Amino acid sequence: MTHPYDDFPKTPANFVALSPLSFLPRAARVYADQAAIVYGDRRITWAATYQRCRQFASQLAARGVGHNDTVSCLLPNVPAMLELHFAVPMTGAVLNTINTRLDSQTVAFILEHADSKVLLVDPEFAELALDALKLIEREIWVINVADPAVAISGPIDADSDEYEALVEHGDPEFVWQLPEDEWHAISLNYTSGTTGNPKGVVSHHRGAYLNAVGNIVAWSMPARAVFLWTLPLFHCNGWCFPWSIAANGGTSICLRKVDPVLIFKLIKAHQVGYFCGAPTVHTMLINTRPEDRVYIDHPVEAMIAGAAPPAAIIAGMRELGFGITHTYGLTETYGPSALCAAQPGWDDLSIAEQADKHGRQGFNSPLQEAMTVLDPQTLHPVPVDGETMGEIMFRGNLVMKGYLKNPAATAEAFSGGWFHSGDLAVCQPDGYAKIKDRAKDVIISGGENISSLEVEEALYRHPAVLAAAVVAMDDEKWGEVPCAFIELKQGSSLSVDAIREHCYAHLARFKVPKRYEFGEIPKTSTGKLQKFILRDRLKQKV
Repeated sequence: MTHPYDDFPKTPANFVALSPLSFLPRAARVYADQAAIVYGDRRITWAATYQRCRQFASQLAARGVGHNDTVSCLLPNVPAMLELHFAVPMTGAVLNTINTRLDSQTVAFILEHADSKVLLVDPEFAELALDALKLIEREIWVINVADPAVAISGPIDADSDEYEALVEHGDPEFVWQLPEDEWHAISLNYTSGTTGNPKGVVSHHRGAYLNAVGNIVAWSMPARAVFLWTLPLFHCNGWCFPWSIAANGGTSICLRKVDPVLIFKLIKAHQVGYFCGAPTVHTMLINTRPEDRVYIDHPVEAMIAGAAPPAAIIAGMRELGFGITHTYGLTETYGPSALCAAQPGWDDLSIAEQADKHGRQGFNSPLQEAMTVLDPQTLHPVPVDGETMGEIMFRGNLVMKGYLKNPAATAEAFSGGWFHSGDLAVCQPDGYAKIKDRAKDVIISGGENISSLEVEEALYRHPAVLAAAVVAMDDEKWGEVPCAFIELKQGSSLSVDAIREHCYAHLARFKVPKRYEFGEIPKTSTGKLQKFILRDRLKQKV
């Protein structure tokens, strides 16, 4: 027997599946003539964006692309990339944005593993796409996305269709529907794959909707915000911001490549209020020569993500006059799903003290159910002492459906009813989580655990250091010891003796690196330091 409270059916009048697709028609009505996308001299309104998305969706549907089909793309931050975040799921298909820095073998693996039916390609990545396609036997519909801003001309294939032509001849009245079930997949993103093949992270409409709204809430974004795309759209679907900006009725300023001088100019010209990026992007801005900067006299909020951005970066951004919000998350959590929420009084602290406060991972974001630091064996919360290490774990709607075609990895990731991040952290007395290391990056020297991030933090305090990465190096006496890779700021010089003395002043002696390598540090396209490459370098030198 049901209770009267429960005796109500779900009907179209009182229940609609959550999907970020619903933001687009509203933006087209409310902000019809406002710019949705700006790219160079090109300006596309919200009304036109909605129409263009329907037109391209109709072309996909006409070629048989529908529910659970995969549409892949190799694109930079251009208008088409934003439009695909709506046009593809309008057909029920799943959007797969591929990292443009990958090699052809990995791209081929992704296209095969995802059973991709369509591949959209920018001219800059035509050679990469062709090399990948040669490695697979299945037929894929290739679409060329021409860009007048690119010196490279010509389609990926003489017979390939062209994106703008397809949009032009598509049906502007294409009838589409929200998914019947908000649990349906909306996107597929592949992890870095530093060991073996990458894993395919499947996200759903509900999570994308909630994280899009959560971004607005976490950042207190006003309506019609202007957002600059310094963050690669292929990275976790741009942290769901394509959908956030639609919900917000804002304007996206497209940026094909990260260029710090151009970033300052675009912020000034378009009165940009918001942008995101990995620590590398912020480091580039901080180290831009004063004569190459444009004076910014309006409020700008920057969102930074990373396991633990150095305090020097947070301090440097604040000295530029930019507000900074530290977020944390993974591909498996739709990008940012944790937030270092600022407290009253933090702005009254010194820059160094503010950097220390803002450098933590904090708490779960408003629409993520939970983020906590647990003992990975017992799943009990660690003491709030700032010392006891555990693993950061998530639970809630902002967690992936699972890994595509990999039930074993999915089960392992969700063991005990939590998503296991692999990041080791402590919980400080005020409740804020602070990452100490990746589980695989902890250096065990003579039985003592050394946090590579702690050592990197000390290295970043030296004014000549642009980037630093610390990895374990085999040692006959201690088992393993820290080895530091250091990238210097332009025009700077630094000796081994000088940096070693600097480390002695900031670290316990057993934590001081035993070896120092100077030079450019390899990074992913999202700005993450590629420590696995550095480890391989050390092995080759043995």
